[in-house]
Amino acid sequence: MENSSGSIWYFEDVNLYELLCPHKVKRMAEKHAFHYYNKSQFIYFTEEASHSIYLIANGRVKISSYSEDGKEIIKAILTPGEIFGELALAGEDKRSDFAQAMDDKTTVCPMGIHDMQELMYENRTLSFKLFKLVGFRLKKTERRLESLIFKDTRTRVVDFIREMAAERGTKVGYETLVKNYLTHKDIACLTGTSRQTVTTVMNELKDKNIINFDRKRILIRDLALLK
Repeated sequence: MENSSGSIWYFEDVNLYELLCPHKVKRMAEKHAFHYYNKSQFIYFTEEASHSIYLIANGRVKISSYSEDGKEIIKAILTPGEIFGELALAGEDKRSDFAQAMDDKTTVCPMGIHDMQELMYENRTLSFKLFKLVGFRLKKTERRLESLIFKDTRTRVVDFIREMAAERGTKVGYETLVKNYLTHKDIACLTGTSRQTVTTVMNELKDKNIINFDRKRILIRDLALLK
């Protein structure tokens, strides 16, 4: 599915955990076990062999890498129903990033790459959607890199809010409601800015009555005004 601009593809109201969890596939259920992690525990490390794809059943997972000077670069923060480690499907031999639990009792379902390929072979629609997901995330990474190079910090924060609205927002008339699972620090990491910059930009937008927000949600009054 594409949005009206044709530039973003995403799963709309689709919980991939519900579709793919091995517990829901009869022949796989007996040999499958959930994996549990506490906050800050690593699920996999950089350079680790890419043998599995992971589905999030509970909690949040951070996908990151380190720059040459040792600075952490957060690529994504994922929530229940989402998958990660999907580049194994595209032929990745070793992980180029690491995955880390962000909450206590984070629960993930690992699925071996061969089991996943078998399901994809049996279900061509699923196969198509998963490869679209890989392509979407790669394009998203490219857009983020371009944003870091060519856009100022305020624009990066505003674009991020627009992107969240497009991917996760629920339309209510002219308004768009986004359930906010990210702190200002998280948004700063994902946009290459500072927490102070994120707070300043969001307060400015709030003062202009373009958005309203609290710890649980962001309400965009009118996307056309968010620029």
